[in-house]
Amino acid sequence: MTTQFKICGLTREADVDAAVAAGADAIGFVFYEKSPRYVEPRRAAMLAARIPPFVTVTALFVNAGTEAIATVLDLVPVNLLQFHGDEDEAACRHWARPYIRAARVRPGLDLLQYAAEFSSARGLLLDAYVEGYGGGGQAFDWSVIPAALPLPLILSGGLTPENVGAAIRQVRPVAVDVSSGVESAKGVKDASKIAAFAAAVRAADQ
Repeated sequence: MTTQFKICGLTREADVDAAVAAGADAIGFVFYEKSPRYVEPRRAAMLAARIPPFVTVTALFVNAGTEAIATVLDLVPVNLLQFHGDEDEAACRHWARPYIRAARVRPGLDLLQYAAEFSSARGLLLDAYVEGYGGGGQAFDWSVIPAALPLPLILSGGLTPENVGAAIRQVRPVAVDVSSGVESAKGVKDASKIAAFAAAVRAADQ
């Protein structure tokens, strides 16, 4: 199985180009205004215009209102929605588009039950629990992941070029998702780190 990878939180043309050059399967834009990686929808549309066919454009939302989401979908050629807040399944399904649901892994969270509650999702993205939203670049204990989740597993949270290979070999997700682990500063990606991350993903599949 070939592990796919997504570079999330892109804010600059150079970062989009670096992700595409590295062979990213998906690129993520963050539409959560409290994030240092937030991009305004019109800006995201300009960046998305650089993305070639067959690279999935993902829009990340956190408890966004329907008007805000509608604006993004009107302006940006989004292929996949990603929900990181407190949205229930009805809110995720409302847009009649493919979506993935993030779970913030913490003690007491039943991942099997959580996945069952979002059975319409294309995948379950596991991230570290921190105060606020987003994983904050923190990893979590991969051993708590159930062996047989009912949804395709996307692993996130504290991944870097140095540890993603071990993560793939242990967890065997369908995809991995990275943001801060390939940055030189918040919201600023490092092309060499993106390339190293891509190489580590490919090596883990050998």
